[in-house]
Amino acid sequence: MDLFDLSGDIAFVTGAGSGIGQAIAIGLGKAGADVACLDRAGSAGLGETVAAVEAAGRRAVAIEADVRDKTAVEAAVARTEAELGPLTTAVNAAGIANATAAEEMPEEQWRTMLDINLTGIFLSSQAEGAAMLKNGRGSIVNIASMSGSIVNRGLLQVHYNTSKAGVIHLTKSLAMEWAQKGIRVNAISPGYTLTPMNLRPEVAEQRKIFEDTTPMGRMAEVDEMVGPAIFLSSKAASFVTGVDLLVDGGFVCW
Repeated sequence: MDLFDLSGDIAFVTGAGSGIGQAIAIGLGKAGADVACLDRAGSAGLGETVAAVEAAGRRAVAIEADVRDKTAVEAAVARTEAELGPLTTAVNAAGIANATAAEEMPEEQWRTMLDINLTGIFLSSQAEGAAMLKNGRGSIVNIASMSGSIVNRGLLQVHYNTSKAGVIHLTKSLAMEWAQKGIRVNAISPGYTLTPMNLRPEVAEQRKIFEDTTPMGRMAEVDEMVGPAIFLSSKAASFVTGVDLLVDGGFVCW
C-alpha cells in the first residue's frame, strides 16, 4: 500500500550504528527513503547500516557525531540536506542504559544519562525541526521506553527511567508546538528488546525474567520496532501526533 511508501523521503536517524536505530534506518531505506545514518565516532556498525540501505537501492550517508553537541548535530542535519535533499523524516534512537542504586549513583552518571538520552534527543529534534519548519513538513519519531511510563521491577535505573519519561513529555510538547506547522512528533516506547546490550552473556539470567514477565512470553526483536517507525513516519499516520506508542508485548497491562 502506498500509505506506507516512503519513496522520496529524506530520513535522518541517530543511533543508527546498532540495535533499534540500525534496524529502523535499514527499514526506512527498504520502505523507500534515502537515509542519513548518525552514530558516535568509532561506531563499528555504521558502515554496515549504510551498506544495507544502499543494498535496498537507496542513497545513504554515514555521519559521526555526538548528539550532546548542538553544533555537531546541526552540522549533521545540514550535511544530510546538502547530500540527500530536504529533510522530511527523522528517528532519534541514540541512547544508553546502565544501572546503579540511587543512593550510590555518582552525579556524573546521572548527568551523562540525561545528557545523552534526553538533551541529545532535544538537540536532535531541535535541529531536525528547524529544517522541517523551513521545508514546511516533516515527521519526527523519538525512541523512548516503557520505562518512561512504569518502573521496572528489579532494575536500579532511576536515571534511565527519568530520561525516558522526559523523552515522552518532550515529544508531546514538541508535537503541540509544531502541530499546525506541518510537523508531526511521536514516540515509540519499546519493551524488553534483544538489543546488543541485552544479548551479553552476563545478562542471560535477567533475560529469562524479562521473558517471564512479558505477557507475550518473549522479548522483542529489534526488527519489531521497524513497522511502528514506518507507520509513524508515513502517510498512514498523517493525523497522528503527540502519541507514545508502546511496543512492549503487553507488559504495561500488568
